[in-house]
Amino acid sequence: MPGGRLTQQERQQIALGLADGLAYAEIARRLDRPTSTITREVMRNGGPTAYRADLAHRATERRTHRRRQAAPGSPEAPAQAHGRDAEAVRQYEETFTTAIMQSGAPKMMARVLACLCTSDSGSLTAAELVQRLRVSPASVSKAIAFLESQGLVRRERDERRRERYVVDDDIWYQSMMASARGTAQLVETARQGVRVLGPGTPAAARMENIARFLDFVSESLVHAAEQARDILHTKAGTTPGGTAEPSSDRG
Repeated sequence: MPGGRLTQQERQQIALGLADGLAYAEIARRLDRPTSTITREVMRNGGPTAYRADLAHRATERRTHRRRQAAPGSPEAPAQAHGRDAEAVRQYEETFTTAIMQSGAPKMMARVLACLCTSDSGSLTAAELVQRLRVSPASVSKAIAFLESQGLVRRERDERRRERYVVDDDIWYQSMMASARGTAQLVETARQGVRVLGPGTPAAARMENIARFLDFVSESLVHAAEQARDILHTKAGTTPGGTAEPSSDRG
């Protein structure tokens, strides 16, 4: 399997594959690359509908140039706790960021959320986010405002009166509940269509089937989320053999 950065020719093949409607996995197979590499490349360069090989190649060259320029004078990356491999952590954060982007979040918002989620404390200051992500304070501020509006992060003051951005353990549950509320509204709207289109007509039957499907799936997800909510509050423990083992502390 070839290593290193994608070449311009490979990016052209990615663009051709996207134009042909190929899945990321198929494009990756043809290039003998991991699927995650193709997914990350496409999502960080406009997504499947806006990806352009030449623009993606130039953007990568600019990012590489900026990193090389910033490296000598920039602060060292924070030391990794628990003996972690700093490069492996960085690559994983990129992978997790891509996954969040695929769920619909803008790139910078996804980067900030991934950074918070992968920190042991689950909270960082604006300065810490700027250092870790190597972006401007304005970019962090805009991302936090968006995530806060979605209920994904909250603000608090620490003992030094610094503002910290916190990702709570419950955010994924709350996010699912918000999605369920949106789906419920879609179900109601679909059923309005049944009345307008006329019961018994093909169009009305289609709208009723959509409503029933979404209603069933949404209710199932809500039920599953309620049952599994405690999992989000599981704390890491250690077994006698040294293996991490979750242990919930919720009452």
